[in-house]
Amino acid sequence: MTMTTKLPISLVLFASIVSPAISATAATPDFGPNVLVFNAAMPPATIQAQIDNIYATQRHNEFGPERNALLFLPGEYNVDVPIGFYTQVLGLGALPDSVHITGNVHSDAAARNNNATTTFWRAAENFSVAPTGGSMQWAVSQAVPFRRMHVQGDIVLHQNGGWASGGWMSDTLIDGNVAAGPQQQWISRNSEWRSWTGANWNMVFVGVPDPPEGEWPNPPYTKIAKTPIIREKPFLQIDSSGNYSVRVLPLSTNSSGVSWRAASAPGKTIPIREFYIAHPNRDNASTLNAQLAKGKNLLLTPGIYDLTEAIRVTHSNSVVMGLGFATLHPVNGTAAMTTSDTDGIIIAGLLFDAGSASSPVLLQIGQDKSKVSHAKNPISLHDVFFRVGGAGVGRAVINLEVNSHDTIVDHTWIWRADHGAGVSWDGNISANGLVVNGDNVTIYGLFVEHHQQFQVLWNGNAGRTYFYQSEIPYDPPDQPSYTSAPGTNGWASYKVADAVTSHEAWGLGIYSVFRKPDVVLTRAIEVPANPNVRFHDMITVALGRLGEISNVINSTGGYTAISPRVTPKVTNFP
Repeated sequence: MTMTTKLPISLVLFASIVSPAISATAATPDFGPNVLVFNAAMPPATIQAQIDNIYATQRHNEFGPERNALLFLPGEYNVDVPIGFYTQVLGLGALPDSVHITGNVHSDAAARNNNATTTFWRAAENFSVAPTGGSMQWAVSQAVPFRRMHVQGDIVLHQNGGWASGGWMSDTLIDGNVAAGPQQQWISRNSEWRSWTGANWNMVFVGVPDPPEGEWPNPPYTKIAKTPIIREKPFLQIDSSGNYSVRVLPLSTNSSGVSWRAASAPGKTIPIREFYIAHPNRDNASTLNAQLAKGKNLLLTPGIYDLTEAIRVTHSNSVVMGLGFATLHPVNGTAAMTTSDTDGIIIAGLLFDAGSASSPVLLQIGQDKSKVSHAKNPISLHDVFFRVGGAGVGRAVINLEVNSHDTIVDHTWIWRADHGAGVSWDGNISANGLVVNGDNVTIYGLFVEHHQQFQVLWNGNAGRTYFYQSEIPYDPPDQPSYTSAPGTNGWASYKVADAVTSHEAWGLGIYSVFRKPDVVLTRAIEVPANPNVRFHDMITVALGRLGEISNVINSTGGYTAISPRVTPKVTNFP
């Protein structure tokens, strides 16, 4: 069903849309060879040639080792920017309108027939674009951040009506229409537009002032008026003297709309000298831990970091940021990163890629049985992504374990690969995508797929999830291999532990693609019988002809099947 809302957007006119020329007095940090820094004085043809060279490698490079970041200094640009795999395009202004690109900024479907269901791992952040022809194509699926953007026109979330399975938009202003089309699901947080058209299975709007008209289940719109608590992702910036810094945004509660309408972004500025700038060709866990122990923040430049031990983040308010999908790859069966149970740690823009020796956990936030409240200054994770297999054999028991109370997770994709290298039931082994042991944990944009037991196991109290997308594993070889308890087929995708007394979730889509006959899942969501454990707006869909999901939540909802098409929806439980 298509709904159109025509609502005026009141734009703030910034005193300086484009910052003055950047002084050459400050030295450009050593970001390494995988970061290109453009300035508006460069000939457009020179910039275009470098962008095209990166895209020639990254266009179809789904599991390749290359990583890139394209940084634009404040100014006006007239270039076309195709964004391929493992490519992050960043504006370096204090506000999105400080960097203005006139041209065709776009993400194209990575597969044939306009199919964008494998269009992963790319990002556009903190700039404005006047799209060629008035409309920007952003055909994407998982792990594709679209943050702090200003599109001076329309945006289309698919390619010529082809399939797509995304996606994420936050802190973004679209002057025109957002056309969702066949996008299977989408979450928009703290974003604004003139209108939105399109709905498929699970479209979630959190802190959006003017969401499209209509209510779940027809159209499948889930709307939460205010974002209860958030800290926007930090961003790299440069001032008029050429000094680089990282801007850390403050915690906000009950927010709606974009954060950047004021003449300057709130928060604190951390000079680049307080960061250790890491390089994959010369840094390892030992050198990174030595810098963290000194109290340095980390900026990891693009590349793959082979880690013989875990990176340990121990100081409060530490910032660990990746550029260009910097990838942490444990090689000795250890965690890739752990944090202390301390206030204000921020982890952003990293890809955790499991090694062939099984890791007990890839990213662990705080220690088990944490007791400390972080309500006034929570740990936050932004655009953290996980992969087990695909680029090679990968194994992990748990991908992300959250032990610290009050943690905020702001967009994650936790993926046991269903295709690529090293992919089989006995090859890329992963029990759980996410395990939450802390209380008062809030997650926006939770994508978890294909793990072999519970995709999500939630043990903490007072947890909240805003949007959930999950495909259960394709490859259980038979029902005995995929049985969680006597009389229960499979493992529920989203499991709230029996001891939990309060939990709430909104907008959940869970999908099956069983490839072996006679394999079924008893229930997509499994929760204790408690009136304070509440779920809203759930759907299950069979994407393959084999097997079924027998119920949506506990014994409610009924089965999903493809022939004939049955897609049960549950609005509220209990």
